[in-house]
Amino acid sequence: MSDSLPEVKPLENVILCADSRGNSPAILECRGLVKTYRQGGDTGVPVLFGVDLKVDAGECVAIVGASGSGKSTLLHLLGGLDSASEGKVFLMGRDLSSIGENGRGELRNAHLGFVYQFHHLLPEFSALENVAMPLYIRRMARAEANRRAAAMLGEVGLSHRLNHLPSELSGGERQRAAIARALVTCPACVLADEPTGNLDRQTAKKVFDLILELNRSRRTGFIVVTHDMNLAARADRILHLRDGVFQAGT
Repeated sequence: MSDSLPEVKPLENVILCADSRGNSPAILECRGLVKTYRQGGDTGVPVLFGVDLKVDAGECVAIVGASGSGKSTLLHLLGGLDSASEGKVFLMGRDLSSIGENGRGELRNAHLGFVYQFHHLLPEFSALENVAMPLYIRRMARAEANRRAAAMLGEVGLSHRLNHLPSELSGGERQRAAIARALVTCPACVLADEPTGNLDRQTAKKVFDLILELNRSRRTGFIVVTHDMNLAARADRILHLRDGVFQAGT
């Protein structure tokens, strides 16, 4: 199946996300983030050693580093999917460590989107249903959820694939559907962990083109973990994670 991607053009009937973030503090920030995993007894395996990061609305930040440098761990902490050993994470100005698990889940669901190397689309559901799933979970009326999902799929160039199952989509189309799913709730920031890592170079470039276009047109922040320096160079900033801290250069 071909991974050729049609040109993605702005639609007249796109989802309009209210943007009141113009003068707000950073949409996502961490201060002094430390993570140590425990492996039997008191043995600790340190991964992060005091990471600081601040992401503003509409900013695209690329994080690069060797395998095992802690990139995915950092994304999990930023997304509230794991807790830091030390330090704090602030999402839309709220300290995630100061609110309970339910509150963190609500804040995460309201303001964050996630994209992974593997699309994680549900195989028994159509592209439309997969993208609408976060809205179904919010108990949005099904007709409205489907309308928004269809508009979002149109934004990523998949209007002609609404009723196709993931198995009927190409690799690039699946990843674009995953990006649409991450954006359908109008998050402040999307955390993307190697979103092009499972694609050939040409398709990866086109998917990254799409990420940058959506980043700019919707003012959605993106934090993208990638091993591809050519793609990383197109972000607003590149941060090098090495030995558990951000380092300049290399």
